[in-house]
Amino acid sequence: MEKTILQHEISKLRSRQAQWEPFAWYKEMRENSPVYYDTEQGVWNVFLYEHAKRVLFDHQLFSNKKERSLIPVPRNDNRSNVNSSDPPEHRKRRALLAKAFTPRNLKEWEPRIQAIVDELLTDMEGRETVDIVKELAIPLPVTVIAELLGVPSKDRSQIKFWSDILFLPYAKDAYHDIAERKAQTMEDFCEYLYPIVQEKRKHPADDILSDLIQAELEGERLNDKEVVLNGIGLLGAGNETTTMLLSNMFYSMLVDQPGVYRELRADMSLVPQLTEEVLRYRFPAAIDRKVAQDTDIFGHTMKKGQMVVAWIGAANRDESQFHDAEEFDIHRPGNHKHLAFGAGPHFCLGAPLARKEANIALTTFVKRFADIGLVEGFEVTEHLVDSAVGQSLKSFPVRVERA
Repeated sequence: MEKTILQHEISKLRSRQAQWEPFAWYKEMRENSPVYYDTEQGVWNVFLYEHAKRVLFDHQLFSNKKERSLIPVPRNDNRSNVNSSDPPEHRKRRALLAKAFTPRNLKEWEPRIQAIVDELLTDMEGRETVDIVKELAIPLPVTVIAELLGVPSKDRSQIKFWSDILFLPYAKDAYHDIAERKAQTMEDFCEYLYPIVQEKRKHPADDILSDLIQAELEGERLNDKEVVLNGIGLLGAGNETTTMLLSNMFYSMLVDQPGVYRELRADMSLVPQLTEEVLRYRFPAAIDRKVAQDTDIFGHTMKKGQMVVAWIGAANRDESQFHDAEEFDIHRPGNHKHLAFGAGPHFCLGAPLARKEANIALTTFVKRFADIGLVEGFEVTEHLVDSAVGQSLKSFPVRVERA
């Protein structure tokens, strides 16, 4: 347990509702304890936009080489792991993966993403109610990332199942049970990917796993284990974040700003703006770093070796950065400056892919369906599941009206 930072122990948010809507607590911390030291776990916490941004950007003060983490995935350090290094070493490791997420590569993937979206939406035809999470938000990202990597998309349910376990948050009272489940899942995931990687070593294809097999790091090729671990990282992160984004987009359109869907119908160019505002407004992420040298940069003495958590969801509602930050506003200027995908050297590699999937999915959906509405008697707490950020939607039944 000493290697894990228990996020919910810091926030003291216990109920599902409080974890789903942590925004009042964020506000209280920004106003009263913007730099807060949690004595129980020995962790610094920052809640303001500029502080969070500094933690993410300044790798000389705040390092990503760390022994403790919020990240609820079993750590398998290897020389190609982008998440346990700082520049300049980090740049070399990141370059192994970056090629797959270039604008040119993603442009080539647009028709395939569109085809997957069309197929999923066609299955919704002729019905009054659809489950946005189960029928769109889950299958789209996991299918896309599986195909990008060169993994059979027919296995998407299994990949999603493993990813969910790896991204489960640790809990104080069930720590060892959760740790055992994660370790077993990691083993199962590795066993699944090894033969796929070995086959691609003999017969390379046009996919990310094949690229990783052929890539060189410091003059050497990656071994099978390193390729497998990178594959698991990309498969997990590549579907969890985007699933949450897509789910939250529909929730925001129906709950945070009812009526905005019709506005999109009248002006499709607003779709990317809505995507960015959802990332800013309803994405309660947190990112950790290790204090690399003694500093009082935030007005408190932070000691080398201590951990610091940047509460991104709080920073994205900082009034000094975003006017009327507690309001959901797709017309907000500069809402793309949110920190939902991180910032600095470790800015999320998959951010362009997540944005592209979200924008294609929503644009296509809005063209097909005239309006959406909440199902009568909908209670959000009945549709939530534990996730790395607290709670996320496991299902979301929505009324649809054909265009």
